[in-house]
Amino acid sequence: MKDLTDIPALMHDMGRRAREAAAVLAYAEPEAKRRALEAAADAIEAQAADILAANAQDLDYGREKGLSDALMDRLTLSPARIADIAGGLRAVAAQADPVGAVMAEWDRPSGLHIRRVRTPLGVVGVIYESRPNVTADAGALCLKSGNAVILRGGSESLHSSGAIHACLVEGLRAAGLPEDAIQLVPTRDRAAVSEMLTMTDFIDVIVPRGGKGLVGLVQREARVPVFAHLEGIVHVYIDKDADPLKALEVVKNAKTRRTGICGAAECLLIHRDVVDTIGQGVIKALVEAGVEVRADETLARIKGTVPASDDDWGREYLDMIIAARVVDDIDAAIAHIRRFGSNHTDCILTEDDAAAERFFTRLDSAILMRNASTQFADGGEFGMGAEIGIATGKMHARGPVGAEQLTSFKYLVTGDGTVR
Repeated sequence: MKDLTDIPALMHDMGRRAREAAAVLAYAEPEAKRRALEAAADAIEAQAADILAANAQDLDYGREKGLSDALMDRLTLSPARIADIAGGLRAVAAQADPVGAVMAEWDRPSGLHIRRVRTPLGVVGVIYESRPNVTADAGALCLKSGNAVILRGGSESLHSSGAIHACLVEGLRAAGLPEDAIQLVPTRDRAAVSEMLTMTDFIDVIVPRGGKGLVGLVQREARVPVFAHLEGIVHVYIDKDADPLKALEVVKNAKTRRTGICGAAECLLIHRDVVDTIGQGVIKALVEAGVEVRADETLARIKGTVPASDDDWGREYLDMIIAARVVDDIDAAIAHIRRFGSNHTDCILTEDDAAAERFFTRLDSAILMRNASTQFADGGEFGMGAEIGIATGKMHARGPVGAEQLTSFKYLVTGDGTVR
């Protein structure tokens, strides 16, 4: 039985075992990894009742802690969401194995043949809040990319994450892979997070997945490299050449489908030329759907809106709230997004190809969309099977981080007695 009170010793032991497992995973056969993920998916489905029972304990804990509706939604599992978790595992299993893939190769006049090939990072540390499904997504993607992983779920999802983790370990066991390849920190003690952030001897990269507070803490205190984004301050801009029906459907979906995810729209920008047509219709539809629209002076004339304050620009609500303002043209929209956005996901609604190209070229968000709901900002929807998170930095990983972005590369150089 692990001593859960000596956190440094606990984390050191987990790091050591993860490093040993990573050495084996680096050359594991793709077929073994595929079998492990498929067996884990089978276990998830077979143990759905146990997972739901564990989740009920976490929901009780969340209510006692007074979690917001958005966080409770992230925490909640259902038969459909459990089926999605299993489906995500199978989708990752079906992906091409990135390890060993040749990225480029060339010959040199010296007689050398050089290949650049993908190689695992080693050990990934994932720190996340609320969402128990991250346990499966992160575990699957790290395994697929040949990395061992140490998972530290939120205190509120301890039981759910534990039940899902047990299924992942069952999959590893069935495929003959090291059970230490996917480890879950077995304590709510926050000291475990602090330890992970400084475990440079064992962890190669940290991926935080949660709110601004968590990610800010990780970025301030980590000595291990970090893939992260601070917030999902997502903008949708309705251009003067937007299609009315597309605008209505996309904005409504982008805001209301799930308000607690990082791809949910938080600010609506409307070209001045369509305020009284498309803009008014979209605002009224949002109000009728139960969204609190915090509007600028022009849009505040629309019944059901509330006046916006200066603090409403650049806010991530994760709730049925959206800020809305009028802009004079596309350049004003771009300027607003540059000032208040978070380089996560931004969308333009337009039928004008030139406007879309201007929006795409002059903004540098990790994900830019045209005429599509920002709720698609998700690795699964991008065909990656799942995601470990969305990174907004520019070094190594950006956008939805899937198995391929959890690899680095090395050079394989071949000669024939070649000397210099």
